[in-house]
Amino acid sequence: MSDSTGLRPDTVVVTGGRPEPVHDAPVSPAVVLTSTYRGAGEMTDTDRGYGRMSNPTWEDFEGVLGRLEHADLPALAVASGLAAVGTVMSLVPVGGRVVMPTHAYQGSQVLVDDAQRAGHFTVTRVDVTDTQAVLEAADGADLVWLESPTNPMLEVADLPEILAATRASGVLTAVDNTFATPLLQRPLTLGADIVVHSVTKYLAGHSDVVLGAVLTSDPDLWARLKHHRTINGAIPGTFETWLALRGMRTLSLRVERSGRSALDLAARLAEHPAVTRVRYPGLTSDPGHVRAAAQMDGGYGAIISVELATDADGAQRVVEALEVWTPATSLGGVESLVERRRRHHDEPATVPESLLRLSVGIENVEDLWADLDRALATVRLGS
Repeated sequence: MSDSTGLRPDTVVVTGGRPEPVHDAPVSPAVVLTSTYRGAGEMTDTDRGYGRMSNPTWEDFEGVLGRLEHADLPALAVASGLAAVGTVMSLVPVGGRVVMPTHAYQGSQVLVDDAQRAGHFTVTRVDVTDTQAVLEAADGADLVWLESPTNPMLEVADLPEILAATRASGVLTAVDNTFATPLLQRPLTLGADIVVHSVTKYLAGHSDVVLGAVLTSDPDLWARLKHHRTINGAIPGTFETWLALRGMRTLSLRVERSGRSALDLAARLAEHPAVTRVRYPGLTSDPGHVRAAAQMDGGYGAIISVELATDADGAQRVVEALEVWTPATSLGGVESLVERRRRHHDEPATVPESLLRLSVGIENVEDLWADLDRALATVRLGS
């Protein structure tokens, strides 16, 4: 799907955010390191003003991401993915109510729980695969927060139906699109009011940046979100934003390669005797496959969650036996990562103790499989 300029996403990530094409101009954008801009007289809306308000390097990145998500406005880069979540949550009035998925990014879960304990708003949790339950919970809510696929259970929400209903009823709805990336899914075109990214993950893609982003096509919402970024100081680092744009140049290649490998590995894992369940929407046997096929294009992402035929200790032994896969909390980088999610105390009890979340990178798939197969041999079947 092309953007408003007629260019396809894999072209946008390479050509977007470049300097003006004039003689002797640099091909790559500059890193503008400044806290201060020259100015005199009365401030206007177009003035940069101060380094907390704007930066040309931010704008290069924000323009490209806005085009990828088919937003009518540029993205707003913020200090981290969790800063992006907090920026959106600032829209909820005191005493309001937020609808959250039962399973979602742990940081988002902790943030809303902290806000609820502080009396800022209340939280209603719901299974996002149950569309009717989501819509019932959304009735009278101030914000519906969605993930699809969810972290770490890979559940798929019916985004077109849910977003159509929430938009018709005037309920503000935000979608965390980190797992899918805008190459596979564009929630704004499906009816979402806001999209959030942990840029740290796939967009930057090299495990060397902490960054987030918020997008909307609504000018009023955009202004409110930008005001929150400015006044609360949740601004991105200039060099980090430049690195994120540099990382995005290869986004289409990385998403294609890692997604293809993920589908291959998911199919092999589904046949492995040490695995009791594979959660990956690209498998036709997955409960979310039909929905994912209808609302995602170009692939199903590169996150696989597997439940092993063992307990927490056995699952941890598998992690420790891996050599090519790196045990780590993050995801979406060029290297393949693995983690037993229940090692985090705040992870919901509904996440199985033996569940491993795999973030498939761009290594050779046969090396990744050989490492997994060898580590899975440590599972003592029938014990």
